[in-house]
Amino acid sequence: MISPIKDPYLIQSEVLLKQLNSDQNGLIEEEVKRRLAHFGKNTLPDPDKKSLFKLIIKQFNNLMVYILLVAAGISFLTQHYVDVYVILGIILINAIIGFVQEYKAEGALAALKGLLVPQCKVIRNKQLLKVNSEDLVLGDILVLEEGDNIPADARIIYEKNGRTSEASLTGESVPVQKSEKVHEGPCGFSDQKNMVWKSTFVSSGSIRAVVTATGLQTQIGQIASSLKGIIPKKTNFQKKTDKLAMQMAFIAIGSAILLFIIGYLVLEVETSELLLISIAALVSAIPEGLPAVLSIVLAVGSYRMSQKNAIIREMTATESLGSVSTIITDKTGTLTQNTMTIKKVWTHGISDVEVTGEGWESKGTFLGDEKDANSLEILLEIAAHCHQSAIEVSENDLLKVIGDPTEAAFLVLGNKAGKKKSLRIIEDIAFSSELKYRSTQLLKDNDELRFYIGATEPILDRCTSFLDKNGKGNALDGDAKLLILSKIQSWSRDSLRVLALARKIGADLEKDEYLEFVGIAGMMDPPRPEVIDAVASCHKAGIRVIMATGDHADTALSIAKKVGIVKSGREIVYTDTQLQQMTKEKFKKAVQEADVFSRLTPLMKLKIAKALQEAGELVAMTGDGVNDAPALKQANIGIAMGIMGTDVAKDASMMVLADDNFSTIVQAIEQGRIVFNNARRTSFFLVTTNFAEILTLITSISFGLPIPLTATQILWINIVTDGFCDKALAAEKGKGYELESPPINPKENILTKNIIPFLLINTLIMTGLAIAAFKIYLPLGIEKARTMVFIVIAFTQLFNVFNMRNLDQSIFKIGLFSNKWVNYALIISILIQVLIIEVPIFAQLFDFRPVNFIEFVKWIALSSLTLWAGEIYKYIKNYKTI
Repeated sequence: MISPIKDPYLIQSEVLLKQLNSDQNGLIEEEVKRRLAHFGKNTLPDPDKKSLFKLIIKQFNNLMVYILLVAAGISFLTQHYVDVYVILGIILINAIIGFVQEYKAEGALAALKGLLVPQCKVIRNKQLLKVNSEDLVLGDILVLEEGDNIPADARIIYEKNGRTSEASLTGESVPVQKSEKVHEGPCGFSDQKNMVWKSTFVSSGSIRAVVTATGLQTQIGQIASSLKGIIPKKTNFQKKTDKLAMQMAFIAIGSAILLFIIGYLVLEVETSELLLISIAALVSAIPEGLPAVLSIVLAVGSYRMSQKNAIIREMTATESLGSVSTIITDKTGTLTQNTMTIKKVWTHGISDVEVTGEGWESKGTFLGDEKDANSLEILLEIAAHCHQSAIEVSENDLLKVIGDPTEAAFLVLGNKAGKKKSLRIIEDIAFSSELKYRSTQLLKDNDELRFYIGATEPILDRCTSFLDKNGKGNALDGDAKLLILSKIQSWSRDSLRVLALARKIGADLEKDEYLEFVGIAGMMDPPRPEVIDAVASCHKAGIRVIMATGDHADTALSIAKKVGIVKSGREIVYTDTQLQQMTKEKFKKAVQEADVFSRLTPLMKLKIAKALQEAGELVAMTGDGVNDAPALKQANIGIAMGIMGTDVAKDASMMVLADDNFSTIVQAIEQGRIVFNNARRTSFFLVTTNFAEILTLITSISFGLPIPLTATQILWINIVTDGFCDKALAAEKGKGYELESPPINPKENILTKNIIPFLLINTLIMTGLAIAAFKIYLPLGIEKARTMVFIVIAFTQLFNVFNMRNLDQSIFKIGLFSNKWVNYALIISILIQVLIIEVPIFAQLFDFRPVNFIEFVKWIALSSLTLWAGEIYKYIKNYKTI
């Protein structure tokens, strides 16, 4: 049995066929069956799609949930059954929120299967057959024509004007000219002109090729294998919430131990009873609603991002966007429009004529003093006729090119000028890789003529005359040719791809000689208009933008300059070959000093992403092609293009851009920073309540007083009173300056020293008022005293929600009513507190006693001290920074 051939692009086609035990007549059916049994189907494995069961289990797999389950278990053992039901209910609500959000985002991304070709044409046993692409084997002879998808990696044994579009695999925006000729030395797969690759397609010409790799052995198969080897990492947010859970557990356990020690020394109660009190305090000290509210913070952020065309597939990635410090972006289709657009035209004797308009839309104008020159009219007539392409509207209302994109650019140019294919075409000869031009023979006013479009050198070499601006022929002498060449060089330095247009009138039209030079056209894949502002916003926000593309170095650097990625003094481009030859230390240095990398293989993109992560960067990787998938999965945040992106790229990503707009990434990063701030606000809000509650318990016991609140009453405050307000804080909008500061440090915890002033303010006021109320009303009975303590703790926390809306600015500056959800939450919470105290059935359930109107008003007014103390602190803080 044969073995896979290494480096088939370095082997003569005749020799390669012998090594594969094949020939021009193809394999016989018996041999195909043997090889199929030995090598397996030409298929790729399904991507790892999360099952519903795994998606459900995932919602319970975090440290905070484990701590809550322990708390529920303790409550069950101590027969606090209400606490058990409440905690389990909270865990379930949290799981439902997370599941619904991720299930909606997950969708049905049958990524790799979507790229496979159902059938293809092969020669077997001297016959041309159509077979299932999954049944291809090594040695099969593929027959490929314009528009055909390529079902396997194969070595070309014959081609005629063959060109393939490899943008999805290599990032190369222009179709690649193919050749049967053997390569003289090693090169990267994107430079192997005598090979065709699985998942790309033939843009023009015809090709015959022998299959050299199938399934996982193909280039796309190797990418699929590398994706399997990348172990998913915890997102930045998951790490932070795990740390927060540990902090909460430490506070709860520490508080319960302290309560037990003080109680043991001060209270004259049995040890068993004191143990139950401490356990109740332990359970109560854990903010049960925190997992649910953090999920809501992420869900709100995900929803807001979806409204701006950023679809979040991994909900915890929402917050991580706020810490992004480096974006690695592809060029083709991400920064550029993935369309060849003619930007300039010129004929001898006139100044440059600018052509406006972008993409495949036939809208644009011609700008220049001599835009009405006769020679320019002839150039536009050639553009309108010398092509075999069309543009149609696809199912999603996007313009789609049929044929070669370069030829389509001339079609669009003609359309912009109002020129149509009105002349009778006698013969059309497709672009030749050897001649490097195409031609069309026509009939005009009973005269036959031939139009030419192609590379500048072969066209000029065949020209003996040129048109002046009046449309008259002149001999192409040395000075005239020098002027044309200088114009071509000038445009090329500006990274325009320059093509020449010529014609021939009269006899001997079948001979491509004695042509008349008409003019030149300069085209490029233009940047997206909004990208320049988006890149500038990234730099303002302290985010580095790196271009990593499969395109050529000059083109990549030119686009990078135009969109603002490359700054003065950093005009360095490294190619894959250069990077491969570097030592580890030089490679690390190169990744830091250059912002543009070209001609990259998929593995090198992956290596660059890893190097940046090792340097402490939180990396977002954008891309649309199959070649981007490994780095998308390796990056902290993989971002795929939704329109131009392959399904492979989408499946490897955490976020998908529905509009393929680079500026959407900047908006998503801004929203990520808002999400982090909201997660911090809600966590601070809940922690201050729990901290104040446990301090009130410890203080009361230290003074020899009874326990001021039951565990059920504390749970009610934690879940219901806080529950409305924390969710309202989750909906807090940005303040407009989120992108004016550096990225959030990935190691920055949710709980930081910034909370200490508010902890002190809240706990001192809440504890002082609670103990005062308890002592005042204790003579009227323990139930009445606990009722008043409940009112104080609940309402001090309700006022504290205004403090938490912004830790630096006054609530009156940001707007008391600017977050309507907070106001709704406050109204609902107040009504609920009054109802459970005043309605007998609820009051009996919680062991409350009635409170008259004056008492309510007095203690609510005193509870507002939390707000005023917070405002004074913010004023002093801001005054010191002025």
